[in-house]
Amino acid sequence: MMSVGFLATTAEATGSIARHWDEALLASIRKDIVHPPRQARNLFHLSGAMYDGWAAYDANAMGYLFREKFGVKNVEAARSEAISYASYRILRARFAASPNAAVITPILVAAMVNAGYDASVTTIVGNTPAAVGNRIAAQYIAYGLGDGSHEDIGHASYLGSYVDVNPPLVVAIGGDPLTVDPNRYQSLALTYFVDQGGNVIPGGFPAKLAPFWGFVKPFGLTAADRSATNPGVSLDQGPPAALYSATHATYRAGHEEVVVFSSMLSPDDGVTIDVSPSALGNSPLGTNAGTGHAINPATGLPYPANNVKRGDWARCLAEFWADGPTSETPPGHWNSLLNDVMSHPLFERRLFGKGQILGELEYEVKAYMALNGALHDAAITAWGHKGHYDSSRPITAIRYMAFRGQCSDAAQPSYNAAGIHLVPGVIELITTASSAPGQRHAGLAGNEGKIAVKSWPGSPLVPSTQYSGVQWILGTDWVPYQRPTFVTPPFAGYMSGHSTFSRAGARVLTGLTGSEFFPGGVAEYVCPQNSYLVFEDGPSQTLTFQWATYFDAADQSGLSRLYGGIHPFFDDFPGRVAGDQIGLRALARAPQYWNATLVQCEGDLDANGAVDAADLTTMLSMWGTANVTADIDGDGIVDAPDLARLLSAWGLCP
Repeated sequence: MMSVGFLATTAEATGSIARHWDEALLASIRKDIVHPPRQARNLFHLSGAMYDGWAAYDANAMGYLFREKFGVKNVEAARSEAISYASYRILRARFAASPNAAVITPILVAAMVNAGYDASVTTIVGNTPAAVGNRIAAQYIAYGLGDGSHEDIGHASYLGSYVDVNPPLVVAIGGDPLTVDPNRYQSLALTYFVDQGGNVIPGGFPAKLAPFWGFVKPFGLTAADRSATNPGVSLDQGPPAALYSATHATYRAGHEEVVVFSSMLSPDDGVTIDVSPSALGNSPLGTNAGTGHAINPATGLPYPANNVKRGDWARCLAEFWADGPTSETPPGHWNSLLNDVMSHPLFERRLFGKGQILGELEYEVKAYMALNGALHDAAITAWGHKGHYDSSRPITAIRYMAFRGQCSDAAQPSYNAAGIHLVPGVIELITTASSAPGQRHAGLAGNEGKIAVKSWPGSPLVPSTQYSGVQWILGTDWVPYQRPTFVTPPFAGYMSGHSTFSRAGARVLTGLTGSEFFPGGVAEYVCPQNSYLVFEDGPSQTLTFQWATYFDAADQSGLSRLYGGIHPFFDDFPGRVAGDQIGLRALARAPQYWNATLVQCEGDLDANGAVDAADLTTMLSMWGTANVTADIDGDGIVDAPDLARLLSAWGLCP
């Protein structure tokens, strides 16, 4: 059963010290403001530091940033202590400026106390495990100031960059007469905004989130993965579909499908579907064309049917993967999933599913490094596309097209080439006959000639005890299946972050475990009747999600954003394709550190294929020490000759 995570304020019953600190970070993320790229970075930097704390006491393994080596009698105790000090210092620094720091700090303090260490020990001098851990933390903290994430200004955009083309969309007012370009991102005008972590952000709607993130230093991606013409874009999937272009048909089809999915968000339509692994999943990459799995490979038996109300499944799907209130965001979600997999009684700690069984700590630091390296690169890739292509969300596109009319038949009223296609029973033209008393559009009388959509109309007055179902509303009033204080994420649509994160995570878990299938051949998550949904009451019956493979779970994460009204398929599928490539790169890169086979060019201290500001910051943080990472000339001290050699290699590695 997949968990939703649990607070790490007490020592975990299972897992190593690395699991303890991963859970502490997940607990902190649940209390912080929602920022998926930043949290992916936090997860990766924590994972790198924990791995470095382990590798410092291994004669062969290469550290990610920290490469000092130590010999001690009690290796296990030294690793636990070094990892704890490194983790505590990094996390305290990363959440110090959080608006919820007063809530997060006790979580981290408790994690340190429960690990058995004194947080007041701050020395970085000497070779005690505490000093080693503090030095590791200092190195990562310094590195973070030069990795392109704008940490020095709270991960904000520089003033005047990434200016919005469109004026804000006033959600509460129907129509869309002011949108300048329906293909470009549009912020929303709300009374107040509540992020998916439940944090109230005054001022209507936050600034566009991290459009510069494509320039952050990656893990497995290299300079060769960057677009030659769009340097902030890695693994460039090309532009998204756009209205008024050669891809207008795809643009319309994607957004019209979102409306169709919105018409399914009712448990009262009498439709049931089989959501077992025998019916869903096993889709080719970048599609939803799977027909399920014939046999559970762990049991040799067919998967039993799992028949549920379609409207319950669709609503739970949208909310489960949305990572709503108190969630750990999509990168954290895949950490929770990994932790559940590693706790499964059938799981074996064999890297890539073969070889000897490793100890808990060795397996976990390596697994976290590979997984979170991939998720970090997924954020860089997805937000690089978002920042460069700056594409719209469905609420902009659907309202824009509906405001202009229908494009199906020039002989019918309200024809407009930029309008929306009519879909009987879902997207229709309001007529005198259809709006007559007792007819399907009666509630829209007076709007003859306008577009009506059968859709979820928004949250009910009392979401804890009521649900909205679906009804005919004006197309210009369409809203996604989200809370009215959130509506749509504050960043561009293309490409889907959920899809990119999830496929990257699934690819890594498949590689690490040596199998596409969850332990036992199935993972399950129960949504209890009338107590799971947040946006409204539901589900009307208890239902159970089931996934045979990691890829099946990832595909449903991408699909959930269509039901939630957040993405069309042309945001989703490219994210899956890019995520798969990212996962493969992380699986190839991580063992190069574990086995010390990584080949670096001079000055590329973080081995990402470029000598740049992050390498310079790392070297300066080690100035005057004997740290082998930055001692390029090998004379036993990091000093001016090392700096000169780094600067002479500035730019791309040859």
